[in-house]
Amino acid sequence: MFSANDFIPSPYSHSIETGKFQWSSPSNIALVKYWGKKDSQIPANPSVSFTLNNCKTITKLAFAKKHTSSALSVTDTFSFDLLFEGKPKEDFKPKIQQFFERVLVYLPFLKDYHFTIDTQNTFPHSSGIASSASGMAALAMNLMSLEKALNPEMTEDYFYHKASFLARLGSGSACRSVKGKMVVWGNHDNIQGSSDLFGVEFPNVVHENFKNFQDTILLVDKGEKQVSSSVGHNLMNGHPFAERRFEQAHENLDKLINVFESGNLEEFITIVESEALTLHSMMMTSIPYFILMKPNTLEIINAIWKYRNETKTPVCFTLDAGANVHVLYPENVKESVLQFIKNELVGYCQNGQYLCDEIGDGSQLLIDN
Repeated sequence: MFSANDFIPSPYSHSIETGKFQWSSPSNIALVKYWGKKDSQIPANPSVSFTLNNCKTITKLAFAKKHTSSALSVTDTFSFDLLFEGKPKEDFKPKIQQFFERVLVYLPFLKDYHFTIDTQNTFPHSSGIASSASGMAALAMNLMSLEKALNPEMTEDYFYHKASFLARLGSGSACRSVKGKMVVWGNHDNIQGSSDLFGVEFPNVVHENFKNFQDTILLVDKGEKQVSSSVGHNLMNGHPFAERRFEQAHENLDKLINVFESGNLEEFITIVESEALTLHSMMMTSIPYFILMKPNTLEIINAIWKYRNETKTPVCFTLDAGANVHVLYPENVKESVLQFIKNELVGYCQNGQYLCDEIGDGSQLLIDN
């Protein structure tokens, strides 16, 4: 088990002047929700998620070592350019600056290089799909590739654990976007290797029912959220129901361990939908309180319930901290569920937009140069 101190490197054995890497990292959808955090992006409760396959961020990191002919140090500041879909994106830079400041002790080479970070998403900009998880995971993977070039003796196990650790410091749920197919983040007594510091692949038995699970994302509202996730997490401090909620998350994770082994889809549906509604109930009962669901979110939920009751199809919903609905179902009912979505749910989506996704394998190296 790695501690934070294990990720502070010894002096590097190699040097490198220039190069570039490119990684893709997917988004993820939590089944047991993380809501509420402590200092240093530590979760108040454990969570488990499906890693997605199609909704991902692709980030290229080019780097060149800084040099000077004067006595002045060139390593006292961070130096980077940030491009989004090939164009400068100045409003993203403060978040990257903050991330670099947080992780400098773990990546001491950051001030030695000028970086060009060129990033793009496979899903439409402002589609209502949070890109912070996939974006910070992709950046962390690139930075770890550079550190591995400086320290080629690094093990693969260390590489991926530290990448998840770093991604967490950029955006908490990003630590669940490094690996696939199901990832646990947060210490839980009955899940071996689980940690508050990084995400780990779910280590227990998983029934065939949960292999190749599908996630169709219904884009109900693509506008900016009225309350950011960071603010929402902080509102769990002093929340009247917070402690019971944190206990509930542990209990539901215990239940899912058995569900994943047995393949019990009915129990899976009950837990996942309850978790989604509990997340939003925490928002509605905080001070200040807020509602991120929209009328069409509720229309979709009711339509899913009606369809499931009438057809006995094992389909359910979950929600992130927003209005969009993730429709989850096994691959063997894909054809009928997609037909139901087209016939009855697309009309509730903004401009009729939805995205088809499925469980994926995590981050992928695309360029190593």
